[in-house]
Parts: sequence; C-alpha cells; structure tokens
Amino acid sequence: MIPFVERRSLWFAIPLVIIALGLGAFFIRGFVLGIDFTGGTILERGLPKAVTAQEIREVLAGTGMDLSSAVVQPLGDGREVLIRAHALSSEEIKLLDDALRQAYGEVQVRRTELVGPTIGEELVGQSLIAVLLGCLGVLAYVSVRFQPSQGVAAIIALIHDVLVTVSVFLLLGKEVNGSFIAALLTIIGYSINNTIVVFDRVRENLKFSPDRRDLVRLVNESIYQTLGRTINTSITTLIAVLALFLFGGTTIKDFTLALLVGLVAGTYSSVFIAGPLWTAWRLQKDKDLAAA
Repeated sequence: MIPFVERRSLWFAIPLVIIALGLGAFFIRGFVLGIDFTGGTILERGLPKAVTAQEIREVLAGTGMDLSSAVVQPLGDGREVLIRAHALSSEEIKLLDDALRQAYGEVQVRRTELVGPTIGEELVGQSLIAVLLGCLGVLAYVSVRFQPSQGVAAIIALIHDVLVTVSVFLLLGKEVNGSFIAALLTIIGYSINNTIVVFDRVRENLKFSPDRRDLVRLVNESIYQTLGRTINTSITTLIAVLALFLFGGTTIKDFTLALLVGLVAGTYSSVFIAGPLWTAWRLQKDKDLAAA
C-alpha cells in the first residue's frame, strides 16, 4: 500500500516547487493579461463565405500589425468572424478591414467596440470575488457535512489546484483572460468532488474503527479504497479535455490547457494533499491534548 500519509512531506514539496517557480516567473515578467482585463478592441465582421480561424489569422499576419495575440472566433456558419485584439486606432481598424476586403471581397461591419481598462479592472475584481465565493461555498458545505478541519483541508487543496494552474500559465507565458477564470472555477468544482469522496470514506471507516491511535492506517486505507474510482474518473475526464485541446482549435486551446493542468492538480490534491494534511492536523491536535 502506498504510504500516503507517512510521506506527506514529499507530496507537499512537489507542488511547492512548481508554485515557487511560478512565483519567480511572476516577479520576472508578471501576468500576460488578455484584453478582458487590459482593455482592447472587439471587431465583428460579416464575410461572403465561410472561413476558419486560421484563414483569418493569415490575413491578419499580412497587415504587418502585431496581431499574434488576437483572439479569432468564427461565428454561426463561419460567415461571421469575431476578432478580439489590443487597442487599435481607427487607422489600424481601417487597415484590417481593407485586408479582409482584399482577401474576401465584400465585408460587412457588424460591430466595433472599444473595451476600456476600467472595465478590465472591474473584471479582475469580479473574477477574484467569484473564485473567493466558490471557495467559501466549498468550505461551508464540507464543514457542515463532515468536520470543520476537513473543510479547511479541502480549501487548502483547492488553493493548491488554483496556484499550480496559475503557476504553470506563468511559466509558459500563457494569456490570462476570462476563459482562464472560467477554467479555474470548473477545476474547483471538479476537484472538490474527489476530495469529498475521500473524506466520506474516512468518515465511514471511522465508524467501524473509532480508535484514533491508528488514524494513519485508516486514512491510508480510505485513500487506497477510493483510488480506483479517482483514477478512472480523472482519466475519463482527461481524455475528453485532451481531445478538445488537440482538435478544438486555437480559440479554446488555452481554456482546455488550464483544464488539463487543473484536472491533474485536482486529482493530485485529492489523493496526496487533502487526506494527509487533515491527518497531520489531527495527529498534532491529539499530541497537544495529550501533552496538556
């Protein structure tokens, strides 16, 4: 049997190294924020024929402007395209429209919007509030259903998932936008499900073995008993997300990458972080009570 609890120092150290590297990347270059947060230009154009995102990107590359970070999304049947780029001047927008006309002929201007930095600041605040409320909701649920200490351990595991995902994006220099925040909230919901399964098994085993002197063995057995379910569920989900990452196109690539990293981190925390952390806490508490 894998010593989940006995080797908790090793399990805790692995993600701490990743988070430390991510923190270093943050101090060196900071976040690469998308236009959802920094402000930018949103263009919606109608075209005479269906196009792909790659075709539009080739047209944008021919303008000579730096639009490599622009988000291109065909809409409907592909005859409408949404382009989200950094703040463009009226001359640059005209140049972009001229390039589209040269490539496809008639171009219909559906929408041209400028997203200011003030809206971006509001999105940052709302995103942080959304993540915080999600964590508080999890804390309340787990504390009521199980124990407050298990609720705190579950929250620490969720914070681990978020920090590891953010750290990987910092190390890869990936853009942080609204889709990334949506991926984080999805990860929180997925990860807590596996953690609850582990704590539920711990609670059931405690009913038949109330002797806390053998708590380490009990938690190890509980994690091992749920390990098959956790692995099977995670692999099934990862296959679906991996298919989206490989074949879903550039529009959702960063979103699915965040999901992939978060799913792996969430599975890891459910097995190697939450249970061992709670066990260490209870053992220390029992030790303090015995000393008193």
